[in-house]
Amino acid sequence: MTAELSERLFSPAGQPVIRFRRRSMPLPRAHAERSVLDISEFFGSTSGGVRTYLIEKARYVERSHNLRQTILVPGPLDAVTQSERVRCYWLGSMRVPGQSPYRFLLDMPASRRIIARERPDIVEVGSSGLAPWHVAVACHARGIPLVSFFHSHLPRVVAGSARPQTAVSRAATALAWRYLRRLDRMYVRTIASSRFAVAELAAGGIERTTYIPLGVDLDQFTPHRRATRADIRIRLAAGDRPLVVFAGRIAAEKRLDLVLRAWPRVSRRTGAVLVIAGDGPLRTLLQRRHPHPDVRWVGHIPRRDGVADLLAAADVAVSPGSIETFGLAALESLASGTPVLSASEGGAAELVVDSKCGSLFECGDSAGFATALEGLLSRDHDALGALGRAHAERYHKWESVFSSVFRMYDEVLWDGR
Repeated sequence: MTAELSERLFSPAGQPVIRFRRRSMPLPRAHAERSVLDISEFFGSTSGGVRTYLIEKARYVERSHNLRQTILVPGPLDAVTQSERVRCYWLGSMRVPGQSPYRFLLDMPASRRIIARERPDIVEVGSSGLAPWHVAVACHARGIPLVSFFHSHLPRVVAGSARPQTAVSRAATALAWRYLRRLDRMYVRTIASSRFAVAELAAGGIERTTYIPLGVDLDQFTPHRRATRADIRIRLAAGDRPLVVFAGRIAAEKRLDLVLRAWPRVSRRTGAVLVIAGDGPLRTLLQRRHPHPDVRWVGHIPRRDGVADLLAAADVAVSPGSIETFGLAALESLASGTPVLSASEGGAAELVVDSKCGSLFECGDSAGFATALEGLLSRDHDALGALGRAHAERYHKWESVFSSVFRMYDEVLWDGR
């Protein structure tokens, strides 16, 4: 699947679309040996990891002669977009207040009709809100196995970032784990993309897990893009000063507040410029609370090539959140040859330790973040970057990721016979 085709498939606005409510449509590749339906609420025009995962999965399916994929996500309107082997249904839904760009997935009858129409062999659920309830009854009635992907750490998200936890946050955490254990009864397997996530799930009472790390587009995220570094630095008014990048959704769990609290000290001691690429519910609040002349807020970058150019131009990328179930932005930085500074817990920390390309700081410690960043900025970035690139090439090719995913599907279907 070309980049242009994937953009049309996953961007219904402004594209010719197929209305589907009362229209019969033949299945694409109806005689494919294996078909999967992916459903998730974590999908929007500016969302990150889940969107990237589903786009890369669709590209993998398009390159495979014996596979078919259906994708079911909320959108601004009812629509269907499709390629030769992939069909994407968009159910018109209202936005989740304060959680742009996410939308509620509300139309359960439509989801069940889509299951009946598409007849998938297996269904993968990529969020823990309404999506599992949309498909569980229809799948169980037809003997279709359900698997889940632990993309977001719900218990830690609802607990907030306060340490130590309060009585309220402890109660919220316990309730979230109880809810996830209830969902787990629906699933035959849960995919976890880091050892951290596997351990967290096991501690929460969820043990039927399969460890499959995510991948990165090695052609798109590459040190070769450093050729654009000078132009990017001119546009950012950074000159020859150290360039530090945060790329991601601006939400509480990402802990960008920690970086911004540390920035006056970092800027004073190193002269570094911080670039914040992304959007989210906390952007306006953080901009107002932490104004600084050496912070550039560039917003959401719509084209992945633009993100790749920025990461390759940076001296260091930061991943301050401690609850990342994987840390895709950190991996994209490593593939770009850019060292990463990560909180000491979570999937991004795992990537830094395994690749030896970067440093860690104690979770939630703003002063520790500043000290670690100052130290990392003084190291040999090219030598560190080579380690990161080699790690990404060896362990994180998307082709290998989805070979493992579909092999797990086959195991699940074989066990269910």
